Amino acid sequence: MSDTTTALLRTRRFLPLFVTQTCGALNDNLVKNAIAILALMRMAEAGPAFVAMLGGVFIAPYVLFSGLAGEIADSHDKARMIRWTKALEVALMTGAAIGFATGSFAVLVVVLFGLGVQATLFSPLKYGLLPQHLREEELVAGNGLIEAGTFSGILVGTIAGGALIGLETGPLIVAGLGVALAGLGFVLALRIPAAPPAAPGLRIDWNIWRSSRALITMARPNRPVWLSILGLSWFWTLGATVLSALPVIAQTSLRGDNSVATLLLTIFAVGVGVGSVLCAKLLKGEVSARYVPFAAIAISIGCADLAFTCFSIEGGAPLASWTAVLGAPIGWRLLLDLLLLAVGGGLYSVPLYAIIQERSGEGATSRMIAANNVVNALAMVAAAVLTSALIAAGVSFEVILLATGSEVEIAAEIQRRLEEQGVGADLVSMPSTDCFDQQDAAYREDILPDVSNKQILRVSIEAGTTIGWERYTGL
Repeated sequence: MSDTTTALLRTRRFLPLFVTQTCGALNDNLVKNAIAILALMRMAEAGPAFVAMLGGVFIAPYVLFSGLAGEIADSHDKARMIRWTKALEVALMTGAAIGFATGSFAVLVVVLFGLGVQATLFSPLKYGLLPQHLREEELVAGNGLIEAGTFSGILVGTIAGGALIGLETGPLIVAGLGVALAGLGFVLALRIPAAPPAAPGLRIDWNIWRSSRALITMARPNRPVWLSILGLSWFWTLGATVLSALPVIAQTSLRGDNSVATLLLTIFAVGVGVGSVLCAKLLKGEVSARYVPFAAIAISIGCADLAFTCFSIEGGAPLASWTAVLGAPIGWRLLLDLLLLAVGGGLYSVPLYAIIQERSGEGATSRMIAANNVVNALAMVAAAVLTSALIAAGVSFEVILLATGSEVEIAAEIQRRLEEQGVGADLVSMPSTDCFDQQDAAYREDILPDVSNKQILRVSIEAGTTIGWERYTGL
């Protein structure tokens, strides 16, 4: 770790916030995964549909209440409001204990929605508080630690929820642990120094639709903030998809047991943590997006090769346990792909949060974080719905790769690998878009079929710029 990172962990202005938010992330995922596993154990055929609903129950408050949460955070003392949200978490976990003890899924669903509300309120408070308590050169390090703590909490909570609920007294153990974590978070929240209102005269709009729409309208003209929001929406959509896919990959592609899923989740969470902390060391306190494009490339390469590796494993011997994964060269390739993706994720997301905090404008940081939460949630929901619909419809795709110059060789290798896996892929070298545009309509249609055909996916590969390619990819 950098000197700034380790120094922050010794200060009262950061450590209590770091631990209380990590406890919150752990608690959310502990309860959510425990409810999911319990439903699969007790609901038989109705279990999978119920589990699919749980993700929507938890994410819905981000769409509904983020506008309100941002206004509350900017108009009140953030440290005081964090204590109130942690007190709410204690009450909710007490409700979860009742739900687990009685086996009432209705109570547990209400509690999960409440935890979503609590998380929605907490997010703009923690990110809005950082610029008040940290110096500018500490922002990247602080955000890196918050990101590392979040993914560590997600990992431990997900694994613990699934492992503990299966024990004979599992529901009671999960209930007790949840209340204890919430209590610890509340006690630590009492140690967070005061953070006076950034906009004390701000009028809160209690109309949740109007307040959320107002945040988006406020964020869009601020180009650095809006681009950071869009970038983070891509990251969280991809991250949520990968996290939900890893257990499926472990079971179906690798044909492994629970230890394989745990290994993949651990590598992912550790990678994001490493990337988040590494970002602070590379930037040396500067709030800059200079490494974000390279991180995005790393994420894309990791994702692509992860898919190819899974296809290769499906055609060979199963990797039935974590030792089998570590004992096979292709298992190491899979883990390195996942690690590259995850480290890239940490390097990618941390500077974007810092940019939002630095460039939001006087007294508006929490509202811009809340706007980010709205767009993130909508993107994740849209991606989940689209993915589910495509899988349900059994849709397959033909891919058209557009490239020019030195990228043609890269595209040719991608085409070869896609076709090895049975995915139809055409390669179009386009050295001059102007010459292409001058051709007649029949020629252009033959090279690039009508984009309204949803079974054709066009992908441009261009290292120099993305500007202009949207005309040919159909975006």
